[in-house]
Amino acid sequence: MSIYVIIAILAFGILIAVHELGHFTAAKLLRVKVSEFAIGFGPKLLKKQGEETLYTLRALPFGGYCTMVGQDVGMDDPRAFTSQRRWRRCAILTAGSFANFVVALVIIVVLNSGATGFTGTKITGLFDGFPNEGEGGLMVGDTLVSINGERLYYVDDFSMFMQLYGEGELDLVLRRDGERVALYDFPLERRHYFIDGEEVVKFGIIFNAIEASPWEKIKFSCYQAMNFVRLIRVSLASLINGAVGIDELSGPVGIVDAMNDIGQTAAAERGFWAAIGSLAFFTAFIGVNLAVMNMLPIPALDGGRILFIVIAWAIEKVTRRRLDPKYEGYIHAGAFVLLIGLMVFILVNDVTKLFTSG
Repeated sequence: MSIYVIIAILAFGILIAVHELGHFTAAKLLRVKVSEFAIGFGPKLLKKQGEETLYTLRALPFGGYCTMVGQDVGMDDPRAFTSQRRWRRCAILTAGSFANFVVALVIIVVLNSGATGFTGTKITGLFDGFPNEGEGGLMVGDTLVSINGERLYYVDDFSMFMQLYGEGELDLVLRRDGERVALYDFPLERRHYFIDGEEVVKFGIIFNAIEASPWEKIKFSCYQAMNFVRLIRVSLASLINGAVGIDELSGPVGIVDAMNDIGQTAAAERGFWAAIGSLAFFTAFIGVNLAVMNMLPIPALDGGRILFIVIAWAIEKVTRRRLDPKYEGYIHAGAFVLLIGLMVFILVNDVTKLFTSG
């Protein structure tokens, strides 16, 4: 087994542990009883009974859970989850995703701590022969604000959305001399240019360099984390509109395989520690992914549970009667079965890809 597979499994397990630890910590701080805190699924490997919580390490590292007393059933116990005020329940449910996002951001900040500089989106030069220079095109001093409505902050954003939308006619928004300028159906594509006698294929735009001060490193890291969120949003939109098929989704097996490929490629090109850095960066992306996906308003996910808290509040306001938590429990249980079915489908799809690609 490749060392990068082992690292990937550990990284994925740590992200799950962080997520559940977020729920666990919030529950304990708000004095909600936790009956079991588990890392992994399946048979128990290790267990320790605390004063009121059973701590377990289970065989399958791709998951985990924090089971609170009265999580889906109303109880008279004042420390049961359903007995808590709504803001407390929402805080506990949000804590898992919050923990994932914070850890991902810390990873990104650490990775950027050694950066010597960044590149912004202000145009400081155009290659000789750039075809669309001038008042009706791009000029030195312009700052690219957005591409097809997507905000740009650094050149990484420019590269990402040019790759996403492809080359050709795009809608650009610029900031020129303090004014916003819109260029619709603007042709922007890579062309052949000559630099010091050498032929290169580029967009022909030179962007400004930004000094990597401590504040700029933190700022850039925050933008990277938010760009992960934006990329997830774009990916979900592509899934919904059919641009991406459900067979292209990846689960834990696919993620581990992707991390193994990333590690091996980076190691071959730049060495072992570069591979570790690339894996850490991808781990941060998966951490943000877990944070966002868990907050989607889908039953059985944290976001779905928060949605039902809001719905129950609205029903109680209208009917003046408290909604029995068992009905919410039935919905979450049914959704969980469907979610497991989707996970099995993705697992089979991932394994099939492994064998067919091998």
